[in-house]
Amino acid sequence: MNESKAYKAAKKRMLLKKGFYKHLGTYIAVGIFFLGLNTFTYSQGEPDIWFHVPMMGWAVGLLIHYFSVFGLPGTNILTQEWEEEEIERELWRMRGRTPLPDATQEADELELKEMQRDWKEQDLV
Repeated sequence: MNESKAYKAAKKRMLLKKGFYKHLGTYIAVGIFFLGLNTFTYSQGEPDIWFHVPMMGWAVGLLIHYFSVFGLPGTNILTQEWEEEEIERELWRMRGRTPLPDATQEADELELKEMQRDWKEQDLV
């Protein structure tokens, strides 16, 4: 990937994150407003708590927005990198080849040392 494409991809990712943070800020501000409105407008009798009803529906939308931007916590599913890796794997499968190993995992090299022999050949059965 050349620098121009990498920059565009990074900028797109930044704009997605920025959009989520704006959405979260708006959710918090409106939630505080609704809580204040609910607190100051209830009748003298039983308090009518209603502010959580619209906030719960909005919270579901906010959660979906979070997953679409950042993916599921602890995994890379639903992220741009995951999509690119899956496309690459599918292209390799369609061509009849095995997929490339995951680029994020480096091959572990084992360091094999010569074993010290504390026995004699005649001791072995």
